Amino acid sequence: MPRPRRCRWIRHQPPVQAFFPQQALPGPLRGVTLPLEGLEALRLVDAEGLDQDAAARFMGVSRPTLSRILAEARELVARALTNGWAIRIEGGNARFTEEPPPAIGPGWRRRRRGGL
Repeated sequence: MPRPRRCRWIRHQPPVQAFFPQQALPGPLRGVTLPLEGLEALRLVDAEGLDQDAAARFMGVSRPTLSRILAEARELVARALTNGWAIRIEGGNARFTEEPPPAIGPGWRRRRRGGL
């Protein structure tokens, strides 16, 4: 059984829940779902210009995890834009907060459990 995902920390509530193409293609409208943590990763790295280490600290995840979230989000957005699909922003394992996430890094589990 896989390990449960840790909650990602998000500081920005998206102002809209979906984007639709201006000119709809014939047939049913297709779309992709961009998770909230993917939108936050795109915002921090691409829109705010943070490096991946700083963005990972903001979200409370490791840098490799942020890299995977970012790659998946970029793939979804690119697929939707090139095919004229809608983008829905919803779901994911995220928590909205104004406070900084708990520290991560070597030994972060010990610190969270009261050790060190």
